[in-house]
Amino acid sequence: MSLTSQQILKIENIVKSSLLNKLQNYKPESISMPFHTRLLGKDRMALFSFIHSLNTNFGTSIFEPVAKAIAEVNFRSVSIQQIAGEKISSEAQISIQSIIDRLSSAKTDPNKLTEIAELKNVCRLGEMKNVKLTKVDLKLVAHDGTIFLIDLKTAKPNIGEFKGYKRTLLEWVAAVLADNPNVLIHSLIAIPYNPYEPQPYNRWTMRGMLDLNYELKVADEFWDFLGGAGTYVQLLEVFEKVGIELHPEIDTYFAKYKQF
Repeated sequence: MSLTSQQILKIENIVKSSLLNKLQNYKPESISMPFHTRLLGKDRMALFSFIHSLNTNFGTSIFEPVAKAIAEVNFRSVSIQQIAGEKISSEAQISIQSIIDRLSSAKTDPNKLTEIAELKNVCRLGEMKNVKLTKVDLKLVAHDGTIFLIDLKTAKPNIGEFKGYKRTLLEWVAAVLADNPNVLIHSLIAIPYNPYEPQPYNRWTMRGMLDLNYELKVADEFWDFLGGAGTYVQLLEVFEKVGIELHPEIDTYFAKYKQF
């Protein structure tokens, strides 16, 4: 199996502590839904509210630290919530807008390697402008020095958001190249699980904006990239084990909302 016993223990502790902390500090929303509550019961409504709240910070509280724990074995360095850079050349900004415009009008198909080469040619041309970029959720440096900047997204991003995602990925590349034009750099979006399973993920919705070979990893593609083949399946088993162990705490917490 891909995960070591030490990694499994570390992941279990991350998930347990995150969930227990959420249970200890969570207060259900005070929005009154009298019809729903009478139909389903206070405990089910409290559980629904809890799951919704958990989803909002699942990425930062669980997925990011779990990804870091997995990748640390296979990469030279791993960090979360990083700044890609603080400057982008004016010519790189023009190039980024040109790439976005060409993709938006379907004049060209996304080709990340070509786009990176285009940015590399202009990464230090013109005025170097200060920028405040979206933070990198997960930064990996491979043993050969290749940098991977990863943006973790919810399972079903809105199709209208992909133009903004593409711009972020290109800006990260431009900022890194501004510091070091010779570095090998990749930026991509990772979606931790496939909500359409067992059907394939609906990649066609982003085909016109993202290079699907270089800018997107979904479910097993992402986790196996971090930890090796079989990591995704093993990770699901770890989550299931933790869930079973915490059933008593979860049941006790929601029991107080039961209607008798």
